[in-house]
Amino acid sequence: MNKVLHTAQDRGLLRFGWLEARYSFSFGNYFNPNKMNFGALRVLNDDTIAPAMGFGKHPHKNMEIITIVQSGALKHEDSMGNQGVIKAGDIQVMSAGSGIEHSEVNASSHQSLKLFQLWIHTQTQNVTPRYEQKKIAPLLTKNGFTTIVKPKQEATQDDIWIHQQAYISIGDFSDPTQTNYTLQQAQNGIYIMVVEGSVAVLEQTLNHRDAIGVWDTTVVDMSIAKNSKVLIVEVPMI
Repeated sequence: MNKVLHTAQDRGLLRFGWLEARYSFSFGNYFNPNKMNFGALRVLNDDTIAPAMGFGKHPHKNMEIITIVQSGALKHEDSMGNQGVIKAGDIQVMSAGSGIEHSEVNASSHQSLKLFQLWIHTQTQNVTPRYEQKKIAPLLTKNGFTTIVKPKQEATQDDIWIHQQAYISIGDFSDPTQTNYTLQQAQNGIYIMVVEGSVAVLEQTLNHRDAIGVWDTTVVDMSIAKNSKVLIVEVPMI
Protein backbone atom coordinates (compact mmCIF):
# COMPACT_ATOMS: atom_id res chain seq x y z
CA MET A 1 0.00 0.00 0.00
CA ASN A 2 1.17 3.51 -0.86
CA LYS A 3 -0.18 6.83 0.39
CA VAL A 4 0.32 10.57 0.05
CA LEU A 5 -0.99 13.15 2.52
CA HIS A 6 -2.29 16.52 1.32
CA THR A 7 -3.24 18.79 4.22
CA ALA A 8 -5.72 21.63 3.74
CA GLN A 9 -3.15 24.34 4.48
CA ASP A 10 -0.75 22.95 1.87
CA ARG A 11 -3.15 23.56 -0.99
CA GLY A 12 -2.55 26.34 -3.48
CA LEU A 13 -4.38 29.59 -2.74
CA LEU A 14 -5.69 32.27 -5.08
CA ARG A 15 -7.48 35.40 -3.90
CA PHE A 16 -8.59 37.54 -6.79
CA GLY A 17 -11.27 39.91 -5.53
CA TRP A 18 -14.32 37.99 -6.68
CA LEU A 19 -12.69 34.55 -6.37
CA GLU A 20 -11.05 32.64 -3.53
CA ALA A 21 -9.78 29.28 -4.75
CA ARG A 22 -7.94 26.45 -3.03
CA TYR A 23 -6.11 24.07 -5.37
CA SER A 24 -5.31 20.46 -4.44
CA PHE A 25 -3.15 20.18 -7.57
CA SER A 26 -1.17 22.58 -9.76
CA PHE A 27 -3.58 24.91 -11.53
CA GLY A 28 -3.37 28.35 -13.13
CA ASN A 29 -0.65 30.39 -11.41
CA TYR A 30 -0.16 27.76 -8.71
CA PHE A 31 2.53 25.24 -9.61
CA ASN A 32 3.92 22.48 -7.42
CA PRO A 33 5.84 19.77 -9.30
CA ASN A 34 4.96 17.29 -6.55
CA LYS A 35 1.23 17.96 -6.87
CA MET A 36 0.39 17.69 -10.55
CA ASN A 37 -2.35 15.07 -10.23
CA PHE A 38 -3.44 11.91 -8.48
CA GLY A 39 -3.61 9.33 -11.24
CA ALA A 40 -6.32 10.42 -13.67
CA LEU A 41 -7.55 13.10 -11.23
CA ARG A 42 -6.02 16.29 -12.59
CA VAL A 43 -7.95 19.03 -10.73
CA LEU A 44 -9.79 19.36 -7.43
CA ASN A 45 -10.56 23.02 -6.86
CA ASP A 46 -12.43 24.40 -3.85
CA ASP A 47 -13.88 27.73 -5.04
CA THR A 48 -15.75 30.57 -3.38
CA ILE A 49 -17.24 32.97 -5.95
CA ALA A 50 -18.64 36.41 -5.16
CA PRO A 51 -22.26 37.33 -6.00
CA ALA A 52 -22.98 37.79 -9.74
CA MET A 53 -19.37 36.96 -10.62
CA GLY A 54 -17.77 33.96 -12.29
CA PHE A 55 -15.97 32.54 -15.28
CA GLY A 56 -16.91 33.91 -18.70
CA LYS A 57 -17.12 31.78 -21.81
CA HIS A 58 -14.05 29.55 -22.14
CA PRO A 59 -13.14 26.29 -23.92
CA HIS A 60 -12.43 22.75 -22.76
CA LYS A 61 -11.44 19.61 -24.64
CA ASN A 62 -11.00 15.92 -23.76
CA MET A 63 -11.63 16.25 -20.05
CA GLU A 64 -14.38 15.02 -17.72
CA ILE A 65 -15.46 18.02 -15.64
CA ILE A 66 -17.52 17.46 -12.50
CA THR A 67 -18.94 20.29 -10.40
CA ILE A 68 -20.47 19.79 -6.94
CA VAL A 69 -22.17 22.88 -5.47
CA GLN A 70 -21.75 23.20 -1.70
CA SER A 71 -23.82 26.36 -1.15
CA GLY A 72 -25.48 28.94 -3.37
CA ALA A 73 -26.26 28.33 -7.04
CA LEU A 74 -24.25 28.21 -10.28
CA LYS A 75 -25.60 29.41 -13.63
CA HIS A 76 -24.31 27.36 -16.57
CA GLU A 77 -24.47 28.06 -20.32
CA ASP A 78 -22.59 26.19 -23.06
CA SER A 79 -22.06 26.00 -26.80
CA MET A 80 -24.41 22.99 -27.04
CA GLY A 81 -27.28 25.25 -26.05
CA ASN A 82 -27.60 23.98 -22.48
CA GLN A 83 -28.66 26.46 -19.84
CA GLY A 84 -29.32 25.68 -16.22
CA VAL A 85 -28.83 26.48 -12.56
CA ILE A 86 -26.96 23.99 -10.40
CA LYS A 87 -28.04 24.43 -6.78
CA ALA A 88 -26.51 23.38 -3.47
CA GLY A 89 -26.57 19.60 -3.28
CA ASP A 90 -26.52 19.19 -7.07
CA ILE A 91 -23.82 17.62 -9.23
CA GLN A 92 -23.04 18.57 -12.83
CA VAL A 93 -21.06 16.41 -15.22
CA MET A 94 -19.71 17.73 -18.51
CA SER A 95 -17.72 15.59 -20.93
CA ALA A 96 -15.77 18.16 -22.96
CA GLY A 97 -14.80 15.57 -25.58
CA SER A 98 -14.07 17.03 -29.02
CA GLY A 99 -14.54 20.55 -27.68
CA ILE A 100 -17.04 22.72 -25.82
CA GLU A 101 -17.28 26.29 -24.57
CA HIS A 102 -19.16 27.23 -21.43
CA SER A 103 -19.58 29.93 -18.80
CA GLU A 104 -20.01 29.49 -15.04
CA VAL A 105 -21.43 32.38 -13.03
CA ASN A 106 -22.82 32.81 -9.53
CA ALA A 107 -26.57 32.87 -10.08
CA SER A 108 -27.16 35.08 -7.02
CA SER A 109 -26.65 38.83 -6.82
CA HIS A 110 -26.23 38.76 -3.02
CA GLN A 111 -25.02 35.29 -1.88
CA SER A 112 -21.56 33.77 -2.31
CA LEU A 113 -21.24 30.49 -4.18
CA LYS A 114 -19.12 27.60 -2.90
CA LEU A 115 -18.30 24.60 -5.06
CA PHE A 116 -15.87 21.80 -5.81
CA GLN A 117 -14.75 21.31 -9.38
CA LEU A 118 -12.93 18.16 -10.45
CA TRP A 119 -11.25 17.42 -13.76
CA ILE A 120 -10.57 13.79 -14.66
CA HIS A 121 -8.59 12.78 -17.72
CA THR A 122 -10.85 11.06 -20.21
CA GLN A 123 -10.28 7.49 -21.35
CA THR A 124 -11.78 8.08 -24.81
CA GLN A 125 -10.61 11.03 -26.91
CA ASN A 126 -12.80 13.36 -28.98
CA VAL A 127 -16.19 11.99 -27.94
CA THR A 128 -19.32 14.04 -28.59
CA PRO A 129 -19.59 16.60 -25.77
CA ARG A 130 -22.37 16.03 -23.25
CA TYR A 131 -23.89 17.64 -20.16
CA GLU A 132 -25.88 16.26 -17.22
CA GLN A 133 -26.92 17.40 -13.77
CA LYS A 134 -28.70 15.72 -10.88
CA LYS A 135 -29.59 16.19 -7.22
CA ILE A 136 -27.28 14.26 -4.90
CA ALA A 137 -29.31 14.15 -1.67
CA PRO A 138 -31.94 11.59 -2.82
CA LEU A 139 -29.12 9.23 -3.84
CA LEU A 140 -27.25 9.18 -0.53
CA THR A 141 -27.19 6.35 1.98
CA LYS A 142 -27.25 7.41 5.64
CA ASN A 143 -23.93 6.80 7.39
CA GLY A 144 -22.38 5.15 4.36
CA PHE A 145 -20.74 5.85 1.01
CA THR A 146 -22.80 6.24 -2.16
CA THR A 147 -21.23 6.08 -5.62
CA ILE A 148 -22.73 8.96 -7.59
CA VAL A 149 -20.52 8.88 -10.72
CA LYS A 150 -19.53 5.70 -12.59
CA PRO A 151 -17.82 4.69 -15.83
CA LYS A 152 -20.10 4.73 -18.86
CA GLN A 153 -19.80 0.96 -19.28
CA GLU A 154 -21.30 0.32 -15.83
CA ALA A 155 -24.03 2.95 -15.84
CA THR A 156 -27.72 2.17 -15.95
CA GLN A 157 -30.29 4.59 -17.33
CA ASP A 158 -30.47 6.76 -14.20
CA ASP A 159 -26.75 6.76 -13.32
CA ILE A 160 -24.38 9.68 -13.76
CA TRP A 161 -21.42 8.58 -15.86
CA ILE A 162 -18.15 9.68 -17.44
CA HIS A 163 -15.74 8.37 -20.09
CA GLN A 164 -13.20 6.97 -17.61
CA GLN A 165 -12.80 3.97 -15.29
CA ALA A 166 -13.40 6.30 -12.36
CA TYR A 167 -15.92 6.55 -9.54
CA ILE A 168 -16.96 9.45 -7.32
CA SER A 169 -18.54 8.61 -3.97
CA ILE A 170 -19.93 10.78 -1.18
CA GLY A 171 -20.43 9.83 2.45
CA ASP A 172 -22.70 11.77 4.82
CA PHE A 173 -22.27 10.56 8.40
CA SER A 174 -24.49 11.88 11.19
CA ASP A 175 -23.24 9.17 13.60
CA PRO A 176 -19.72 8.01 14.47
CA THR A 177 -19.04 5.17 12.04
CA GLN A 178 -16.44 2.46 11.52
CA THR A 179 -16.45 1.61 7.82
CA ASN A 180 -14.30 0.91 4.82
CA TYR A 181 -14.11 1.64 1.13
CA THR A 182 -13.53 -1.27 -1.25
CA LEU A 183 -12.01 -0.23 -4.55
CA GLN A 184 -14.15 -0.91 -7.59
CA GLN A 185 -11.09 -1.75 -9.70
CA ALA A 186 -7.90 -3.19 -8.23
CA GLN A 187 -5.55 -1.08 -10.37
CA ASN A 188 -7.15 2.17 -9.22
CA GLY A 189 -6.28 4.44 -6.32
CA ILE A 190 -8.55 6.57 -4.15
CA TYR A 191 -8.29 10.21 -3.15
CA ILE A 192 -10.14 10.88 0.11
CA MET A 193 -11.06 14.46 1.09
CA VAL A 194 -12.81 15.42 4.30
CA VAL A 195 -15.46 17.97 3.33
CA GLU A 196 -16.62 18.46 6.92
CA GLY A 197 -15.78 16.80 10.21
CA SER A 198 -12.98 14.33 10.86
CA VAL A 199 -11.79 10.96 9.58
CA ALA A 200 -9.09 8.65 10.93
CA VAL A 201 -7.47 6.61 8.15
CA LEU A 202 -4.10 4.83 7.85
CA GLU A 203 -2.82 6.29 11.15
CA GLN A 204 -3.69 9.80 10.00
CA THR A 205 -6.41 12.07 11.38
CA LEU A 206 -7.89 14.14 8.59
CA ASN A 207 -9.90 17.26 9.36
CA HIS A 208 -11.74 19.89 7.31
CA ARG A 209 -10.46 19.75 3.69
CA ASP A 210 -7.49 17.49 4.49
CA ALA A 211 -6.97 14.72 1.93
CA ILE A 212 -5.05 11.50 1.47
CA GLY A 213 -4.34 9.50 -1.67
CA VAL A 214 -4.05 5.71 -1.37
CA TRP A 215 -3.11 3.09 -3.96
CA ASP A 216 -1.79 -0.46 -4.29
CA THR A 217 -4.55 -1.78 -2.03
CA THR A 218 -8.09 -3.07 -2.37
CA VAL A 219 -9.73 -1.91 0.88
CA VAL A 220 -9.23 1.17 3.07
CA ASP A 221 -10.59 1.19 6.65
CA MET A 222 -11.83 4.42 8.19
CA SER A 223 -13.12 5.73 11.51
CA ILE A 224 -15.48 8.62 10.81
CA ALA A 225 -16.61 11.17 13.41
CA LYS A 226 -20.23 12.25 13.70
CA ASN A 227 -21.47 15.03 11.42
CA SER A 228 -18.77 14.35 8.82
CA LYS A 229 -18.94 14.53 5.05
CA VAL A 230 -16.38 12.73 2.89
CA LEU A 231 -15.59 12.85 -0.82
CA ILE A 232 -13.85 9.86 -2.42
CA VAL A 233 -12.51 9.91 -5.99
CA GLU A 234 -11.39 6.53 -7.34
CA VAL A 235 -9.30 6.80 -10.50
CA PRO A 236 -6.83 4.81 -12.61
CA MET A 237 -3.25 5.47 -11.49
CA ILE A 238 -2.07 6.58 -14.92
